[in-house]
Amino acid sequence: MIELRNVTKSFPQGRSTVTALTDITLTIEDHEMFGIVGESGSGKSTLLRLINHLEAPTSGTVLVDGENLGTLAPRALRERRRDIGMVFQQFNLLGNSTVFDNVARPLRLQRRRERDTVMQMLEFVKMADHHRKHPSQLSGGEKQRVAIARALSTQPRILLCDEPTSALDSGTTEEVMAILRDVRDRFGTTIILVSHELDVIKSSCDRAAVLERGRLAALTEVTPPPAQERFDSYAERAREFLG
Repeated sequence: MIELRNVTKSFPQGRSTVTALTDITLTIEDHEMFGIVGESGSGKSTLLRLINHLEAPTSGTVLVDGENLGTLAPRALRERRRDIGMVFQQFNLLGNSTVFDNVARPLRLQRRRERDTVMQMLEFVKMADHHRKHPSQLSGGEKQRVAIARALSTQPRILLCDEPTSALDSGTTEEVMAILRDVRDRFGTTIILVSHELDVIKSSCDRAAVLERGRLAALTEVTPPPAQERFDSYAERAREFLG
C-alpha cells in the first residue's frame, strides 16, 4: 500500500518558491491500477516522483508498505527502489543498444542473471522476435513495449507510468494499455498511471485522483466503459466508429 499524508512539495525558483503540490492525502491499494489526471502543470509527474523518492516532500509523509523512504540510508533506499519500476513517455531507450540489451540493463546493474528473464519479459510483451533490433528500427508502440519489458525485468511490485501513451496513436495506445492491464492481472503489480487522456484512465483504472493547480480536486471510483466499446485492433475501432 502507498500512502501520502498531507504532502506538500515546493521548488526554489530564483528568490521565490513555487509550490507544485499542496496538502495531498491519498491511499493507493495493493494490486490497484490507479490513475492521476490533470492539466499540464497540475503536479502529476511530481506526485509520481515522490512515490519512488526521486523527489522528497517539502512537508508531509510518503509511505510505501508502511515505510517512509525518506528515512532510509542510501543503500537501503536503492534496495527499496528495486521494487518500483518506471515507464516513461519518451521510452528512454538507449539508441546504440539492442532491444535485448536495453531490457537487460537494469539486471546488469544489479549483477543478476539476465538471459532467461529478458527473453521471458520480451515474450510477455510480444517483442521476443525483435530482440536483436535497435530502437531506431521499431515503431513507437514497439518501443513502449520494450520499455515496459525493461521496467518489468526486475519484477517490481509497483510500476509507475508517466504518460506512457501520449506519444502513440489511439490503436497503439489500446495495445499498450492492454499489456499494462495484463501486468496487473498476471503479476499482481500495483500500477500508478499518470495521463491527461481521460479515455485511457476510464478504460483501465480502478480509481483516479484529479489534480488541479497542485491540489487534490477529486478522488473517484472509475466506471469502465461497456465491453463493446473495447476493440482488439485499430481496424475494429475504425469500422465501428465510421460505420
